[in-house]
Amino acid sequence: MPAVVSKFLSNAVDTYERRGKNVEVISKTLLSTAVLAYVIKISYPHIKRRINKGKKVATANGNCANHNNNNNNIIDKYSKDEKASQLAIEKIKEKKLKIIEKKLKQPGLNLEFIMQLKKLVEIMIPKLICHETGLLSVHTLCLISRTFLSIYVAAMEGAIVKYIVRKDVKNFAWMLMKWFGIAIPATFINSMIRYLENKLALAFRTRLVNHAYKQYFTNQTYYKVSNLDGRIENADHRLTEDISTFASSVAHLYSHLTKPCFDLMLIGLALAQSSYKMKANIVNGPLLGFFVISTTAHIMRIVSPKFGQLVSEEANRNGYLRHIHSRIITNAEEIAFYGGHKVEHTQLSEAYRRLCRQMNTIYSQKLWFVMLEQFFMKYVWSGTGMVMVSLPILTSSQISNDDKTGSKVSERTQYFTTARNLLISGADAVERLMSSYKEIVALAGYTSRVAGMFQVFDDVSKGIYQKTLVADENSAQGIIEFKNGQPVANGQVFYDEENMAITLTNVPVVTPNCDIVVPNLTLRIEPGMHLLITGPNGCGKSSLFRILSGLWPIYGGELHLPKSCEEKPCMFYIPQRPYMSIGSLREQIIYPDTLEDMIEKNVTEEKLKEILRMVSLEHIAVRDSFDEVKDWKDTLSGGEKQRMAIARLFYHKPHYALLDECTSAVSIDVESSIYETAKNMGITLLTITHRPTLWKFHSHILKFDGMGGWIFEQLKEE
Repeated sequence: MPAVVSKFLSNAVDTYERRGKNVEVISKTLLSTAVLAYVIKISYPHIKRRINKGKKVATANGNCANHNNNNNNIIDKYSKDEKASQLAIEKIKEKKLKIIEKKLKQPGLNLEFIMQLKKLVEIMIPKLICHETGLLSVHTLCLISRTFLSIYVAAMEGAIVKYIVRKDVKNFAWMLMKWFGIAIPATFINSMIRYLENKLALAFRTRLVNHAYKQYFTNQTYYKVSNLDGRIENADHRLTEDISTFASSVAHLYSHLTKPCFDLMLIGLALAQSSYKMKANIVNGPLLGFFVISTTAHIMRIVSPKFGQLVSEEANRNGYLRHIHSRIITNAEEIAFYGGHKVEHTQLSEAYRRLCRQMNTIYSQKLWFVMLEQFFMKYVWSGTGMVMVSLPILTSSQISNDDKTGSKVSERTQYFTTARNLLISGADAVERLMSSYKEIVALAGYTSRVAGMFQVFDDVSKGIYQKTLVADENSAQGIIEFKNGQPVANGQVFYDEENMAITLTNVPVVTPNCDIVVPNLTLRIEPGMHLLITGPNGCGKSSLFRILSGLWPIYGGELHLPKSCEEKPCMFYIPQRPYMSIGSLREQIIYPDTLEDMIEKNVTEEKLKEILRMVSLEHIAVRDSFDEVKDWKDTLSGGEKQRMAIARLFYHKPHYALLDECTSAVSIDVESSIYETAKNMGITLLTITHRPTLWKFHSHILKFDGMGGWIFEQLKEE
């Protein structure tokens, strides 16, 4: 097909030439048509939006007028309906305002981008004298050196051509040897620039990652950002891919902005000096170049697509696709049991299709923009450069005399070659500056994501959450206070050093979606008061443990907890499915302590073996050494993992143990031995269980009825 089209065009051009027409007219016509089509493509959506906006305003005004006239006669009769409609209208307005705010917050070249970038730069370069400033200084020195080398090489090439024209073999050979000699430091500088750019990107990424990890593991942010806040769907993608891409973009953009600026400044001075030697006007050429470049740059800025928003949305969809993959890997067994591969395949394919649509949108936007960009940079600027190079020769005061004698031909040839090479370098510098605009706009998207992540981490660590809620203010029953559509945690938490009791006073049990499970809970748990917690599913048993552990905020009342100490923690929570960390058998037992913590506590391996005997896991120590590293999540059975979690409890010996169905896969005889041992160690038990055999190990009971009611009383012996 391309061959047929090219043959058709060739025949058409030949026919046009035989009729005495100029082929250049065809080229100009096609080029003008392409530029006009691109301008129409860019301007049509804006014109269409203006027209539709005007129609909507006119329609809305007419509807409002008719609505007001009709309502004058039925105000009293339909007051309730009016209130409902007004509420509906207010909700619609709120939604529109939220959409407008979201659009205003979209990434772009604005003041918000500058402020976000400033904060990130302060993280990447924390002080004036540091490792990063040293790398930047050396990198800048290499960029300046490369510019001087480019000017020197251009002058050498001009001299080589000069000696060729003069047929001076000796000087030609000498200049050629110098040219090969300068190639060694030039190639080293080029390689050094790339090396330092990569080192800068890695240094910036290290600073950002350290800052992000510090925030991520402060005040349980890693839990709260995914369970209590809804602004970040995939924190893992932002912590890895987004930070890496942002750091690389900043380091690359520094080179692409700094070196072209040096090139333009020094090359401009070299060109002016060459023109001065030719005794020509040194103002006309640069003035013409400045006018053409500024005009084309302004046009390209106007028609440039919003690459920042496009790249940010692409990163969002890429992160969501990765999130779907990780979710399938995490829940592979459950999906396989259900046979849910069709549903997961559909969701995964849809996420990939959304990513492909976004990428195709970016490619389509780049197609027309790159076409216009190449037209300006390859042809308009090249033509302007030819004029700039020829002006000193054509306007020189010595041209007529030189043409008669022919004595200055080699000098003019040297000037033309040198100026041409310098202009090529200058045009390349301007082209890199112009193309850097796209990179800056793309950087705005990555800056928005990274800075937004840091802002969310900071808010969450301070207890400020934003999430789409299932419940609203009307269903809060006055228990939860709302501000700007978000619940306010008005409850207070106190840590007592002397009093070891747990006290809840008028504390509501509220889920992150603001579902009120228990409107008001008041109880006091003293050391040695072993509490059994019962009730139907969803009544607030596990929610109470999350509140006591500080995972969920309290929206009212007071919570008094004993203060933890380094030697003995206040509470230790054991879920039904214990977490097995990465590490050795020893690290499974002492988790979350490290080996250094264990040595400070004077705990020996004999003590660890004794703890394993308490939970009937001594065979693991015989089979595997304490230094054995395995994937314990798959190596241990369900019952063994639960007993390993109990071993952690016996190692830490907390004041209170929060046991959430933690022995459901353990035999009754081993379970009874575990509970008896825990009580003998002085650990106060707070247990959620459905096994009647465990009731005898508790002295009090907390019953939830599932409707918000509860009973706290002493457990009778029978």
